[in-house]
Amino acid sequence: MTQLLLDRVNRRLCDATRGEFDPRARAWREGTVRGERITVRDAVCWLQRESGSPCRAPVGVIGPRDAKPEHLIFAERLGRGLAEMGLTVLCGGLTGVMGAVSKGAREAGGTVVGLLPQGDWRDANPYVTIPIATGIGEARNAILSRASLCVLAVGGGYDTVSEIALALQFGVPVFGLFDAPPLPGARVVADVGEALEQAASVVLALLQ
Repeated sequence: MTQLLLDRVNRRLCDATRGEFDPRARAWREGTVRGERITVRDAVCWLQRESGSPCRAPVGVIGPRDAKPEHLIFAERLGRGLAEMGLTVLCGGLTGVMGAVSKGAREAGGTVVGLLPQGDWRDANPYVTIPIATGIGEARNAILSRASLCVLAVGGGYDTVSEIALALQFGVPVFGLFDAPPLPGARVVADVGEALEQAASVVLALLQ
């Protein structure tokens, strides 16, 4: 079980078994282990806001435009939680799950990058802070999957399945709340809290 310790004076994050965390390399190395106990999510908050070397890679969030009400609630809470940890959200920039996660992240003061399939940045939902108009249609799914540190999926349709498959092919961890059994390699989460814990663990290189 992970036991994270934070030495605030010396700005060091440690683990009882892994040693000291190197924020620049996002890797663990041998070192003196000491500090106050801290949760994985609080450790990411420290990394993003106080360490001086935040993780710059975004967390991808995917899901259908015609999402179910429960998926929209899940996605909005997910966006809020990611923003509260100081992580950048990367999504497709449109409506449905994309709109909900954008809303949650933006209202929590976070940064949302919308990777649009269209060629006009004005097609982005109003909560996207950085719209990128690719003009390459659904081929943008490959870019989103490859550019994400990990991918969080909410619900699912053909586009979502393709993004999951691409992410797994690229070796990007995938976690999600799925309507159907996920593709082999994707991990199911029960709630928003677990999804955020998994994303935080990826940021801190705690998952194998």
